[in-house]
Amino acid sequence: MNVLRAQIEKTNALQHMRILWQAAALLTLLYGAGFTAHAEAGIIFSDVTNQTGITFKHTDGSSGKLFIMETVSAGLALFDYDNDGDVDIYFLNGSALKGKKYKTEPTNALYRNDGNWKFTDVTKQAGVGDTGYGLGVAVADYDSDGDQDIYLNNHGPNVLYRNNGDGTFTDVTKSAGVGNGSKVGAGTCFLDMDADGDLDLYVSNYIVFSYDTHVTMKMDGFETYVGPKSYPAASDNIYRNNGDGTFTDVSKEAGISKHAGAGMGMICSDHDNDGDTDIFIANDISVGNFLFKNDGTGKFEEIALMAGVAYDLHGDEQGSMGVDAGDYDNDGLFDLYVTSYQSQTATLYRNLGDDMFEDVTRTTGAGAGTIPGVTWGTGFVDFDNDGDRDIFIACGHLLDNIDLFDDRSLYSQPNVLLMNNGNGRFTNVSKKSGDGMKVRLSSRGAAFDDLDNDGDVDIVILNSRRESTLLRNDTNPKGHWLQVRLRGVKTNKDGVGARIKVVAGDLVLVDEVHSGRSYQSHYGDRIHFGLRKHERVDRIEVKWIGGGVDVLTDLSVDKFLTITEGSGTSK
Repeated sequence: MNVLRAQIEKTNALQHMRILWQAAALLTLLYGAGFTAHAEAGIIFSDVTNQTGITFKHTDGSSGKLFIMETVSAGLALFDYDNDGDVDIYFLNGSALKGKKYKTEPTNALYRNDGNWKFTDVTKQAGVGDTGYGLGVAVADYDSDGDQDIYLNNHGPNVLYRNNGDGTFTDVTKSAGVGNGSKVGAGTCFLDMDADGDLDLYVSNYIVFSYDTHVTMKMDGFETYVGPKSYPAASDNIYRNNGDGTFTDVSKEAGISKHAGAGMGMICSDHDNDGDTDIFIANDISVGNFLFKNDGTGKFEEIALMAGVAYDLHGDEQGSMGVDAGDYDNDGLFDLYVTSYQSQTATLYRNLGDDMFEDVTRTTGAGAGTIPGVTWGTGFVDFDNDGDRDIFIACGHLLDNIDLFDDRSLYSQPNVLLMNNGNGRFTNVSKKSGDGMKVRLSSRGAAFDDLDNDGDVDIVILNSRRESTLLRNDTNPKGHWLQVRLRGVKTNKDGVGARIKVVAGDLVLVDEVHSGRSYQSHYGDRIHFGLRKHERVDRIEVKWIGGGVDVLTDLSVDKFLTITEGSGTSK
């Protein structure tokens, strides 16, 4: 009887899922129509992967046993590891899981940017070819020595690489005390949680897994991966920087350890504009998302439900994947964009102030094109320099055999580009934005920066089980721009957590420096501002973590600008 009841429940669940998928397909047609009918794309991306010299290919370590971590690997990082003014690329890789063997172990890969879209693999000489199972990554100068270090959030022991300043790195995980046990990792971020001038470390965890508890499921008779609800939820960890190269786990004292979820992407951002850094965790479908409000001393209160970001407009939990924070409507408040699972739209939460957000996905068109696929890496980026932030979404199913039991989806999917119309709405311009938007793979991490230093933002995508994708921004004509890099003196060297306000005529833009974001990735050490047709910047205001403020006035545009804390000047 119990077996029969289980079969009936499973059949009903599958029928219910098919109805949801059919409804989602209809919604896709209706949903996108109102926002795309008269759209003309002003953003163009070209696929330049083959000319870059990058040969990295991701592996998920799969052996046919369908372990859950195979579906969620991996992120990547964009940062200038050698301080030469070019943005380099660090790809995370998987490793052999139980039942799999490789003649040559897969490793992470660091590619040095040589300019003109040429890159050189410097993994071995840099010493960052970790052979662990890569999931999440964050980059920052945690030891304040003037160069950026790397933290890897793995399935298995995590790794902290200290940058030696000479093009090489040293594994200091053990001495720093941030190995974090042997867990299934996810997103990770550096932040100054207590405003003491050095960078602390948040480590998100996905599930509690062991090979002994591994399970699979069947869909229409086909064996496939399970979701996170099949395993116990995991609480996250937060480490306080002791200022001497070591860290202390303060998860309990900070109020983090009492909350368990299935963390995926995350971002640290001052959502309430009170001068300290808060934390948002995108939880895969298990519990709602988390929003940890900082009291200014490094103690946190979880307020996602009250703030309106735990669930979507209908109160449903989502299979949240990646997240970015940015001011899409230029009202001075940082909004949140969260990607999710098939048949769910990615969600735009508009910041209303006073710890309140509103799901405005449907009224803004910010979910157009996201229902059919699974959405992962994302970013608020002004790709056309018109003074408002567009949205890019990396797509790809996590079930490699989805086509066997669902004819509405495929493992490899095209990515999505939503252009900000400047009126509070977005238009899906994916099909009109160049050959770079025609690539169909199963994408995971996505990161954004100006790889060729020409004043617009390009895209790098890590694709599951395949080569990466590099998209050059060929938008033309485009507006003026300014890119700002911060140098902390009393605060952390990278200016992580600092808020930047740029005023050019009637255009007022705000942004902040992050370490770790999107889907388990890192990018954006140089903050990019699109300035429309403005040929001068009237004012730049930088509010540093800890309360200091620097103001610069009457600046030229179309340049890279470094602002040093306390100087009030630029170089």
